Amino acid sequence: MGKPTGFLEYERQTGKERLPKERIVDFHEFHEPLPPARQKEQGARCMACGVPFCQFGGNLNGMASGCPLNNLVPEFNDLVYHEQYGQAYKRLQKTNCFPEFTSRVCPALCEAACTCNVNTDPVATKENERAIIDRAFAEGLVVPHPPKIRTGKTVAVIGSGPAGLAAALLLNRRGHSVTVFERHDRIGGLLMYGIPNMKLEKSAIERRRKLMEEEGVVFRTNTDVGRDQDAKEILASFDRVILACGASRPRDIDAPGRDAKGIRFAVDFLSEVTKTLLDSDFAKVPYELAKDKNVVIIGGGDTGNDCAGTAVRLSAKSVVQLEMMPKPPEKRSENNPWPEWPRVLKTDYGQQEVIALSGNDPRIYQTTVKEYIKNEAGEVCAIRTVRLEPKKNKKTGRIDMVPVKGSEQTIPADLVLIAAGFTGAEDYVMDAFQVKKTGRNTVEDTGFASSVPNVFTAGDMRRGQSLVVWAIREGKEAAREVDLSLMGYTNLS
Repeated sequence: MGKPTGFLEYERQTGKERLPKERIVDFHEFHEPLPPARQKEQGARCMACGVPFCQFGGNLNGMASGCPLNNLVPEFNDLVYHEQYGQAYKRLQKTNCFPEFTSRVCPALCEAACTCNVNTDPVATKENERAIIDRAFAEGLVVPHPPKIRTGKTVAVIGSGPAGLAAALLLNRRGHSVTVFERHDRIGGLLMYGIPNMKLEKSAIERRRKLMEEEGVVFRTNTDVGRDQDAKEILASFDRVILACGASRPRDIDAPGRDAKGIRFAVDFLSEVTKTLLDSDFAKVPYELAKDKNVVIIGGGDTGNDCAGTAVRLSAKSVVQLEMMPKPPEKRSENNPWPEWPRVLKTDYGQQEVIALSGNDPRIYQTTVKEYIKNEAGEVCAIRTVRLEPKKNKKTGRIDMVPVKGSEQTIPADLVLIAAGFTGAEDYVMDAFQVKKTGRNTVEDTGFASSVPNVFTAGDMRRGQSLVVWAIREGKEAAREVDLSLMGYTNLS
């Protein structure tokens, strides 16, 4: 259990980050690892408590609590404390296919549910996970595991995001022949083009791709199934199909003037930046997208924050981020007790960088767009905002955010980025396979099986917009169901 008194002796500590003004000059990761001695102390802080909510991975009051992958957190924390990193890696990979991704982009639901979080700071589990996987790669412990025997069964995975990759990895190791179809030029889905490089180095994805190819997985990029690849051909060529295309249809913010030039969806903007950097091996930075522009981001979530950090690196003149909801409290409220996910104020890296440059928090709460204002050339030049206030809807009983009369303001805007989330999967893939849809525009399923024989689904395409860690869990569970349908039994876990 680590050190019995470790949580009393050592304070929580995470790796240093390059200062905002230093890191905004490039697009590389800025989080540095802890020295081994300090990492050992973080492992020592784990209490191995009687009920480890950190690995619970269920829902409490409608919110996730603990790791959705059911990572054996106390066990690998203990191994970090004893500096047995090889064993820690073996323990970690039993539950997590891609710790090199989750240890960078996961919001650490395990830490929010940590028992230490009741009275002090949680164990730095995410930091420990990253130390384990980074050392495993450095020491050559992460090696290909091609199956010794092939089953003769074939599986097509449509989409190469975390759900598709997890399903492909497990089914291939089981002995099935797996082909992954990806419409973009690189695999990874939103891991590749939706998450900026400074948050997740794309070399990590390419490294994983190489390992999976050495194990026998086939990747077919630049293949848009449902458009330039007929779904009927895939159904005829493979024994099973898994639809894992994500929930990539962006939610629009419609208002007068929406047709103005210079209004973009956030993921399109982030994708263009990343692709330009990768295609040029980081020799070309697309400053023209935001340089000297007043950038307004609509949406206060992770994608909005990523847009803020990206705009700063592209030399934006100013950055403003609109958030419809009220400003969260700095500490848990009484109706949000541990071990629920804490609904508290979080200032992420992009917002930190804007603050460092301008001295002002870019976020404006309880505010939305009332009108996009165009200049004579039809380009957006400003937006008119309106303040919102929470009011209870008498019919539904829910709290609605209602515009406040007379609260309008005008903000200069040369580039507007809509980061308001997603509204489900794109229709053309579901239509191509003729699967039934839910009211949320996802694939209707029964135990990951769609309404069409031999067609399964996983990830955001099944559950709606969610986290990378949930997508990996979805991919694992879908792989188990596919294996069961092919073989009559399964030993996948």
